[in-house]
Amino acid sequence: MKKFFPVLILFSLVIFGFATKDRMRQLPNDSFSTGEVLKYKVHYGPITAAEAVINISPDIHTINDRACYKATVYGRTNSSFDLFIRIRDTWQSYIDTAAIVPHRSFRNIEEGNYRKRETVDFDHYANKAHVEKKKKSKKAEKKTYKVSDNVQDIVSGFYYLRTLNFDNMRVGDKTTVQGFFDEENFDMEVEYRGREVVSTKAGDIRAIKLVPRMPKNEMFKGENSITVYLSDDKNKIPVLIQAEMFVGSVKVNLYDYKNLKNKLLFARN
Repeated sequence: MKKFFPVLILFSLVIFGFATKDRMRQLPNDSFSTGEVLKYKVHYGPITAAEAVINISPDIHTINDRACYKATVYGRTNSSFDLFIRIRDTWQSYIDTAAIVPHRSFRNIEEGNYRKRETVDFDHYANKAHVEKKKKSKKAEKKTYKVSDNVQDIVSGFYYLRTLNFDNMRVGDKTTVQGFFDEENFDMEVEYRGREVVSTKAGDIRAIKLVPRMPKNEMFKGENSITVYLSDDKNKIPVLIQAEMFVGSVKVNLYDYKNLKNKLLFARN
């Protein structure tokens, strides 16, 4: 019998070593649904430099035979700021309605003379990301990367944070989001900093304060340079984002919204 042991071990390694996951996780989500629209003013110092819109399509889409929300972030500089740099950026993510992970992400970047189009298809069963990118008139490049379990792109990562329960967290508690962006894997550590009332163009809103730890880069000043405020209610929508950059301060301020899944709670409520 002993002579069969190596064969059995080898057989097990082949079967289990190359097997892929047969199912995906399922997360409860009472915070967002189809049709949600969020609108923001983007302030660069004292100047209102741009506007941004984050929305979820009214329709459910199917990617990889899975039901998905189609979330789109669109940002554009105002006509007066176009004189300095013209920005027309679109980011999209098809987010699994049950697992809250991206199946496909898309970026179309137009910043000054810079152009970039990128599509990433995620295979969460094989933990792979298939990237196709194109810059201006150059030929499209295709590459495949290994990624972590339940990996997020930038857009889906914000929606994932909205599903978390912050009620049992203490100030200083941290959550790690495993992500993939710009052809690199990263671990984003997000620290819970408590609750505050913040003033936005939509009104004074009770908010959850989060500080993502930024890796060393040439854009943001220090690892605690970004502060994100989510509404302290069931929606947990981003109501205010503040960033300290090497070239100045940026504030992303909610001014309009519609089709929220739950009532937005203001400080006076």
